[in-house]
Amino acid sequence: MNVGLGLPVTDPESLLDWARRADAGPFTTLGLLDRLVFDNPEPLVALAVLAGATSRVRVQTEVLLAPLRETALLAKQAATLDRLTGGRLVLGLGVGGREDDHLAAGTDIRTRGRRLDAQMAVLRRVWAGEPYGEGAGPIGPAPARPGGPEILFGGFKPAALRRVGRWGDGFLCAAAPSWAGPLFETVRTAWREHGRDGAPRMVAQINAALGPQDVIDEARRAMAVYYRFTEAADHMVAGMRTTPAEIREAIARFEDLGADEVMLYCHGRDPDQVGRFADIL
Repeated sequence: MNVGLGLPVTDPESLLDWARRADAGPFTTLGLLDRLVFDNPEPLVALAVLAGATSRVRVQTEVLLAPLRETALLAKQAATLDRLTGGRLVLGLGVGGREDDHLAAGTDIRTRGRRLDAQMAVLRRVWAGEPYGEGAGPIGPAPARPGGPEILFGGFKPAALRRVGRWGDGFLCAAAPSWAGPLFETVRTAWREHGRDGAPRMVAQINAALGPQDVIDEARRAMAVYYRFTEAADHMVAGMRTTPAEIREAIARFEDLGADEVMLYCHGRDPDQVGRFADIL
C-alpha cells in the first residue's frame, strides 16, 4: 500500500521541512488542500516550491477548487508544474462547497459542477496540444504526461463520482472506511459505463496525528476550524486517528476495499510527525 502525507496549512514556512523529510522517507505523495477565503497557501504555488525541494515524491492538490479559477490559465499552470516536475503532479479537483470562496472568486456556486465539466473539456483539449478555440491557438507548454497530469476527482455526490469515469484517472475519497465502499463501487461502475480500460486509481484519506497530547490537541483544533462551515465538524474531528494501531487499522480497511494509496492528512504542524508515521508503516 502506498502512503502519502497531506500537509498542514497553518504554518507555510514549515512545509519545506515536511517535504524534505517525506521525500527521504517511505512516502509516495505530498498533498495540499485548497481554499480561497482561508488562511492557507495557494496550492499550485506552494507545491511548485515543494517540488523544487524534493526529487521523488508526487505533489498533489487535495483538492484544487477548479471552478474558482480561469480555465486557460489553470491549464497553463498545471502543465508547467507537471513539466517542471517530470510528471510528478497529481491534480486532485473538486467543485468547492463554501459560499464565501465562490463569492470572492466571482463564481456561481449553483453552477459549479457544470462549470467543472466545461473546464475539463478545455483542459483536455489544451493539454493535447489542440488550439484553445476560435481565434486562439495552442497553449503551451506541453505537460510531461501525454494528455495532461493525472486527474483525481473528489466528492460524494453521484455527479462527482461519475465525473471520474468521464474525465478522470481516479478518485480521491475523503470518507471513512465504514462508508467508502459504496463510493468506490459507484466510481468503478461509472468507469465501466464510459468504456474505460483498466481501473480507476483509488486514493483514500485518513485524518491523523501522532505525538504528544499537545500535538494531537493542536491538530484537532486546526481541523475543527477548517471544517466549521459544516454541521459535522465535531464528528469529523472525533474520527481523527491518533494512535499507531488506529492508523494501521484504517489503512488495512482501505486496502481491503481496493485502495491504491492512502493519504495521512496532518492538521498538526509538528514536522516530527513525518518520522513517527514512517516508523509505523
